[in-house]
Amino acid sequence: MTRKSVAVSRAAKDALGVLGNQIELGRHARGWTAEDLANRLGVDRRTVRSLEAGMPTVSIGVVFDAACLVGVDLFGMSGPELARARQMGRETLALLPAKVHRPKMKEGADDFAF
Repeated sequence: MTRKSVAVSRAAKDALGVLGNQIELGRHARGWTAEDLANRLGVDRRTVRSLEAGMPTVSIGVVFDAACLVGVDLFGMSGPELARARQMGRETLALLPAKVHRPKMKEGADDFAF
């Protein structure tokens, strides 16, 4: 099977690189090899090497699981804080309309009118 190329922005590449570095540092701090982390994640060692290198092809679930296993706080929050933030997000989303509607343009109006 051919790997699909994923185009990501510069900011996304930087963020993936930072997270990969943090995961690798956390792994080293625990004295784990890439193989140890791979076994804990249920993936192969190449996947661990790819996620630590910040490759955008690694599933976000695997990346977040790796971060949690090695003690990297996600979004600057630990486990219980993440759970509260998730609940707050759900509550906020529940207040919003179910669908987003584009505003209707008046007849004869264009995007350049002020």
